[in-house]
Amino acid sequence: MDDFALQLAAFNAQIEQELQDGRLSFPTVLELSMRIKQLADDPNSSLKDIANAVRAEPVLSAKTLRMANTVQINPYPGQISTVNDAVVRVGLAALRCLAYAVAAEQLTRDHRSGRMRLIAAGLWLHSVDVGCWAYALAAQLKIANPDSALLAGLMRTIGQFYLLAKAADYPALERDMNRFAEFVATWNAPMSSAILETFSLPEHILDALDDTELYGDVWPPSDLSDVLFVAALAAETPNPFDTMLGVTRRPELLEACTGGLDRAQLDALIDAARATKQEMLAAVCN
Repeated sequence: MDDFALQLAAFNAQIEQELQDGRLSFPTVLELSMRIKQLADDPNSSLKDIANAVRAEPVLSAKTLRMANTVQINPYPGQISTVNDAVVRVGLAALRCLAYAVAAEQLTRDHRSGRMRLIAAGLWLHSVDVGCWAYALAAQLKIANPDSALLAGLMRTIGQFYLLAKAADYPALERDMNRFAEFVATWNAPMSSAILETFSLPEHILDALDDTELYGDVWPPSDLSDVLFVAALAAETPNPFDTMLGVTRRPELLEACTGGLDRAQLDALIDAARATKQEMLAAVCN
C-alpha cells in the first residue's frame, strides 16, 4: 500500500473508534465555542462570566463588538464600545453563532498543508455564506428565529470541518484531494450527527439539520429546514468538497423550487434578504 492508502486506512480506523466510543477529540480552537455555549446554557452563569470568556479571545471580542454595532442588531444611535454591552446587545443566541464562526475560521489556519488550508478556507466561506442567507431569509419570511437559522446554516458543514481538522495528522491525504473528498462524503453524516449531539443543540435545529427531510417544493418555505435548503441554493460561494465531487452550484434548482411564485416577488425577496445577508456577512467575516 502507498502512503495515501495507509494513512487513509488509519484515519478511517480512528474515526470509527471515536464514533464507537462516543468520545470525540475536538480541536483546541473549538473548545472556546463549547465553553461559550456551556456558559450561555448555565443558569448560574453571570453576564460577567460570559463577557470574560469572550474577552479571552481577541478575535471573538472584536467581532462581537462589530456585530453589536450593525444596523440589524443596533438600529439606535450611539456606538457600543464595551464587550459587556456588546454581549447584552448581541444576545446569547447570536453569540453562540459568532463563537462557532470564529472557531471554524481559526480551524482554516490549523493545517500544515497549504492545499488543506485552501479547502478549509473555502469551506468556511461557504458555511458563512449559507448561514447569513439563512439568517436573512428567516428574518424576511418570519418563519424561524434568525439567530437559530444563522447557527444552523453555519453548522451544516461541521462534520466536514472536523474531518478536515483531523486530516492535519495525515499529510499524505493531500496527494489525492478527490479521493479525500470521497472519504469526507462517506463520513460526513455520521460525524455531523455525533458532533451535533455533543453540542446539545435545541431539537428544532437538529431537526432542521436532518437531511432526510427534503424541501417540499412549496413556496414560501414553511420551517427552518426549508430555509436552510433555500439558503444553500442561494449561497454564491461553493462548498469545495461538492466541487471536487463534481456537484456544481445549481441556481436553476432554486428557480424550480419557487416556480409557483411570481418572479418579481421572488426577486424582491432575494434583494431584501441580500441586504440583510451582506450586513451579517460583514459582521461575521471582517
